[in-house]
Amino acid sequence: MTAILKSLQVGPYGMNTYGVIDPDTATSVIVDPGGDPDSILAMVKGTEVDKILVTHGHHDHVLALDQIKAATQAPVYLHPTDAAKFSIDYDHPLRDGQTIPLGKLSLNVIHVPGHTPGQSCFALGDGRVLVGDTIFVGGPGRTDSYEDFLITLRSMREIVFQWPDATHFYPGHGPSGQIGIERPDFEAFLETGWPDGLHGDITWKPTP
Repeated sequence: MTAILKSLQVGPYGMNTYGVIDPDTATSVIVDPGGDPDSILAMVKGTEVDKILVTHGHHDHVLALDQIKAATQAPVYLHPTDAAKFSIDYDHPLRDGQTIPLGKLSLNVIHVPGHTPGQSCFALGDGRVLVGDTIFVGGPGRTDSYEDFLITLRSMREIVFQWPDATHFYPGHGPSGQIGIERPDFEAFLETGWPDGLHGDITWKPTP
């Protein structure tokens, strides 16, 4: 049995909130409640929401966190470094390699620092990964400093692009993508190099 994955664009920043459902037990988790709590709850209607997972602590990913927690009484999972950095209350810490039960299924936590110190991804175990703002189609998540960009690049080399080409990733904004499709542009980016101090919104291909 594989998980049902639902997505909904919410909030003023076009943030992708996800609902992951075990169809066998009608149990669900909500990932990144970024706004429009009524719509998020409607997305997982008919299921028991037993966890709220937060990929990272940026404001646009938690705009509806308090409302969703109040409505579901589900515990919040977040990496401690982001909880501290962004002053977000949570119930359970995320850690790399952790298994999150979902009914008869489970999600695996992958810590991928760079966009934020605690940025975490959730692998569904079937080639699908919810990546927050780790990677988008065409480039990595925004970084606020050159140091953060270098951390992101290390995470890309050592973690993200170690995933099989068939891996489908589901980001916090925009469309989903596939690692094998992104790989040639990423490798070309590494081959070409980049200027000192690079950070911000970056794409693998240079803009004209």
